[in-house]
Amino acid sequence: MTTLAAIILTCNEQAHIADCLASVQFADWTLVFDSFSTDDTVKLAEAAGAEVRQRRFDHYAAQRNAALEAAAGRADWVLFVDADERVTPELAAEVRQVIEQPAYAGWRIPRHNYIFGRLTRGAGWYPDYQTRLLRVGAARYDPARPVHELVLLDGLEGTLTGHFIHYNYRDAAQFAAKQRRYSAYEAHRLFEQGVRPKPQNYILQPWRQFWWRFITLHGYRDGLHGLRLSAWLAWYELRKYWLLRGLWRNERG
Repeated sequence: MTTLAAIILTCNEQAHIADCLASVQFADWTLVFDSFSTDDTVKLAEAAGAEVRQRRFDHYAAQRNAALEAAAGRADWVLFVDADERVTPELAAEVRQVIEQPAYAGWRIPRHNYIFGRLTRGAGWYPDYQTRLLRVGAARYDPARPVHELVLLDGLEGTLTGHFIHYNYRDAAQFAAKQRRYSAYEAHRLFEQGVRPKPQNYILQPWRQFWWRFITLHGYRDGLHGLRLSAWLAWYELRKYWLLRGLWRNERG
């Protein structure tokens, strides 16, 4: 019989871990892959019956690859679930069904994102596909993509219809902190690629980001909520190029 492991990466997730684990009880084995949490994450995971392993966090791609290695020999398939995600009953039933199809190496799963407590369908947050159901030995993460991980598959990829529920960005402060990190990371990537900011980038790139989010990706369907998210992401696009400018100025001394 095909064996399924649910793997949850954690670091200080005591607010989410119990509910997350409750949603993956359909798996044959559950592994919490922890980055040395300092709260009660590990205690709560063990109390819920999950196996816990700890590894020092370097980046997401390496952490997920290490978790895949831990599953080798113990599971045929791995379902990666973030601690702030929940597996719906419909998705659970579909997962158990598709892992019996050996032609596939991985499956992508749509997510319903709740941002500031509100289900967000526009501005790029739906269907928000995540390739998270992976056949052990036929999938790995690209180490060159430490953020916004890229899955490399040795075989076909399918698409499921069941959803993750993602409790994303509880408030504006958390949103801002993460977008600051993302914009700094993207600025460094552009710098390493030799990209120099041009004067028009400070106007055109934020405007394109706003138009893409609010119009092309239908952010307007979420009303004021969608307008606010689209405007904020346009601002962080501007910040990315401003940080890139600073990197080149430092390079010149």
